[in-house]
Amino acid sequence: MGFSPSLFFTKALIMNHTKSEKPRISLLVAAPRGFCAGVDRAIKIVELAIEKYGAPVYVRHEIVHNRYVVDELKKLGAVFIEELDEVPDGVPVVFSAHGVPKAVPHKAEERGLEYLDATCPLVSKVHRQAERQVEAGQHIIFVGHENHPEVIGTFGQVEEGMMTLVETLDDVAALTPAEPDKLSFLTQTTLSVDDTRAIVAALKERFPSIVGPKGEDICYATSNRQDAVKSIAKSCDLVLVIGAPNSSNSLRLVEVAEREGTVSHLIQRADEIDFNWMKGVKTLGLTAGASAPEILVREVVTHLAKHYIVDEEKVETTDERMVFKLPRGLEDA
Repeated sequence: MGFSPSLFFTKALIMNHTKSEKPRISLLVAAPRGFCAGVDRAIKIVELAIEKYGAPVYVRHEIVHNRYVVDELKKLGAVFIEELDEVPDGVPVVFSAHGVPKAVPHKAEERGLEYLDATCPLVSKVHRQAERQVEAGQHIIFVGHENHPEVIGTFGQVEEGMMTLVETLDDVAALTPAEPDKLSFLTQTTLSVDDTRAIVAALKERFPSIVGPKGEDICYATSNRQDAVKSIAKSCDLVLVIGAPNSSNSLRLVEVAEREGTVSHLIQRADEIDFNWMKGVKTLGLTAGASAPEILVREVVTHLAKHYIVDEEKVETTDERMVFKLPRGLEDA
């Protein structure tokens, strides 16, 4: 049989179509994910402060741990600094959602600076608990991560020497309190639920009279996001967590997925996805830390769609409806 041009081009078309066809991937998107009520409130405080006072408005420390959010607020006129000394006289300053030591607002008042406190109300609750426990004559064992802004802020609510930090079970075993019958404990709000439960159990075993808060200090959003990741991780070949490397709650989500036996990676933006990770992946899990906006989740989905036919499914474990009030003076801004 002779050469048939039409047959040749038909075969070529089929081959090209086959080569260009994208592989299919299942995408399980965890819910809840992303912004919590405390983060949403903190960002609104900065936005409304700029609207009320005009730019620039200074913000002590990153308002939340997310580079995209910080950069967007910078475009509006926010200036991020680490210490009050960097704030010019007569300019308003906002304190971050992580909370600050008492000395910071006192210093602002001494300078006559107008300030807005964007501390998450759930972190403020821990601050009040610390004050009450010290007033009751208790020494506080605080479960948290050293040098995290929330830990620094909480330690700054009481006199030096009234709190001891523990991070691990080994730290609990090494405790030698002067008065073991006068102990209480508190925890950072963004810890691993499972790790914290084990540490608290160890504290209670070593010090049976230790006093704890009536409710759990780990915030609802941290717990909910960890539960959501647990619900999808075992069904996934890989879990991606959108969040910053200095975001405690985002790092905990990576750990939660890995404890379920699933490889997990933290990314800040879609362009950080290494497609070598995707080899052999049929089902991908996706979530976002409490400081990561939904726009970054959509960005990842769009980026994946350039390489795959994406079958997206939301897996919701609880419905969050928490809302926190804004500070006085901004509610009508």
